[in-house]
Amino acid sequence: MRVRYGGGVNESIQLLVGAIIAYLLGAIPVGLLVARAKGVDIRSVGSGNIGATNVFRSIGKPWGVATFVLDALKGFVPAWVFPLWCADPGWSIGLLFGCMAIAGHNWPVYLGFKGGKGVATSAGVLLGVAPVEALIGAGVWFAVFFVSRYVSLASIAAAVAIPAAGWLRAEAHGPVLPVVLTLLGILAVWRHRSNIERLSNGTENRFERKKNKGESS
Repeated sequence: MRVRYGGGVNESIQLLVGAIIAYLLGAIPVGLLVARAKGVDIRSVGSGNIGATNVFRSIGKPWGVATFVLDALKGFVPAWVFPLWCADPGWSIGLLFGCMAIAGHNWPVYLGFKGGKGVATSAGVLLGVAPVEALIGAGVWFAVFFVSRYVSLASIAAAVAIPAAGWLRAEAHGPVLPVVLTLLGILAVWRHRSNIERLSNGTENRFERKKNKGESS
């Protein structure tokens, strides 16, 4: 059931409360909690990042996948579900809440504002407010990862492709969404600056393809 309010003050309070809840939801350190359930402090192993990739490498594939899905839900729920209770349930409201969830993941209050890179949470937000751009970004991510085997390079490529797709489809939803997607893309690339440095000097970790049984080890 959609809640509607008569006054602008109530709507402003509603947006403020929704934004705070979205931030606090996004700030939940899923990767840290998943790893802790396995008796590991994810910040002390691998890259030290609390995101799904480090959980995947350090704890195991099922746990990494679970972390990615839950991190994505942290973005999808504020972006798609929260606006259903707003007086004006447009995509712009979902984008606002989604951006707050991304901010929570990147700068979580629970961890002294030291969080992840926001890739999975951003993917969840995009799925909620811009599904076409999200699918394009996913396609670019998988293509780059398949060729390079670098998660970071695939994420950076997707962060560039998604705003580009937003601008190409600007007539569908106006200029605000492409502008925000561009800012989010810049943020994602900036959060990967250490990966860019490792990519440039050849020390970035990559996922190697599994060898077939017939191949020599």
